[in-house]
Amino acid sequence: IGTPVVVTEAPQILKTAEPMPMLRKNDGVIRPGDVGRIIDRRPKNVWAVRFAIGAYLIDGKCFK
Repeated sequence: IGTPVVVTEAPQILKTAEPMPMLRKNDGVIRPGDVGRIIDRRPKNVWAVRFAIGAYLIDGKCFK
C-alpha cells in the first residue's frame, strides 16, 4: 500500500473504488503509461489504485 505503479495494459471497463462503486467504459480515462498509487488490496488480485483523476479497481495483470 502506497507503492507507485505504472499501467501496462489499459482495462476495457473501469470500476470506481468508492463505497458505492460504478462501472464505466474506459474511453481514454486510464491509458498505458499512467502512474498511480496503490491504496488497497481486494480479493482475486484486484487492487485499488489512486490516479490523478480518481481511484479505480484495477486487475493486477494491468500494471507493474
